[in-house]
Amino acid sequence: MKALVLSGGAGTRLRPITHTSAKQLVPVANKPVLFYGLESIAEAGITEVGVIVGDTAAEIKEAIGDGSQFGINVTYLQQDAPLGLAHAVLIARDFLGDDDFVMYLGDNFIVGGIAGLVDGFRAERPDAQILLTKVPNPTSFGVAELDGTGRVVALEEKPEKPKSDLALVGVYLFTSAVHEAVRAIEPSWRGELEITHAIQWLIDQRRDVRSTTISGYWKDTGNVTDMLEVNRSVLETVEPCRDGSVDEATEIIGRVRVEAGARVTGSRIVGPAIIGADTVIHDAYIGPFTSISEGCRIEDSEIEYSIVLRGSSITGVRRVQASLIGRDVEITPAPRTPSAHRLVLGDHSKVQISS
Repeated sequence: MKALVLSGGAGTRLRPITHTSAKQLVPVANKPVLFYGLESIAEAGITEVGVIVGDTAAEIKEAIGDGSQFGINVTYLQQDAPLGLAHAVLIARDFLGDDDFVMYLGDNFIVGGIAGLVDGFRAERPDAQILLTKVPNPTSFGVAELDGTGRVVALEEKPEKPKSDLALVGVYLFTSAVHEAVRAIEPSWRGELEITHAIQWLIDQRRDVRSTTISGYWKDTGNVTDMLEVNRSVLETVEPCRDGSVDEATEIIGRVRVEAGARVTGSRIVGPAIIGADTVIHDAYIGPFTSISEGCRIEDSEIEYSIVLRGSSITGVRRVQASLIGRDVEITPAPRTPSAHRLVLGDHSKVQISS
């Protein structure tokens, strides 16, 4: 069995972070979200992995390499434009051959991995199997309609009037039957080859399409709110350690990881939290569910429920919370006079200012 991992999306909902970085590489608990998916694939016993890349191909390739760090062999497959998930299957035809495969969206996060799902698919080998989960806002997802026996009757992409609250999770399992389906469908109104249309084609052809409804934790990390929520979930399982230096004037409460080379002085850290390698925390408060990446500096400031990326600094600032702060960012107080805010913001930025 093989795997096809999609890592070519533009990440428009995470701008401006994704203007300069692939959305799949934004870190959760100081590890790129894509890495969690690759680890899940390896844990399921799959070693041959095709990675679909787009405009951020160079960055993705640098991060993953040949896959050996995950115990997998990686083949990169270039998608010149984001033409849909079914299009990704189409261009991966030579790599996939006639093998069964799991398709995994690189910005999705599933607690507990996919090993059990893969084992069940290997044993029973339906033509397709999809993962579903109940969501409060099904109009934002692909939605499945099931019959009384739990078989998939129909799929609909972002319906205005959903027939159920069961959304498709970004993990799909297929036999080679899907290759005929992706060749048979036409582009949607978005100009994309939709995987939901390909699966619907299989259903219409009376092929064996099954579903598994998961009750565990799943998130599409496509926006800041979900990214922070996934970060919170992962940090709840963090193992505490103090590989960096922590002085006697510092108070650490709960599960806190201080990585090698980090220096914490005169501060209060309430876990779960991670302080990245070579980061300096001085006279600061780091609150729960906060990930500070490597090479940062937090001084005379307070921050909680946030993600701070590599090389950023926050100095002399009151409470920062529910924030995603990019690489090499500098945050400082505004001058007291004149009383004004001075901003240098890129496209698609969002700022909330306390009066």
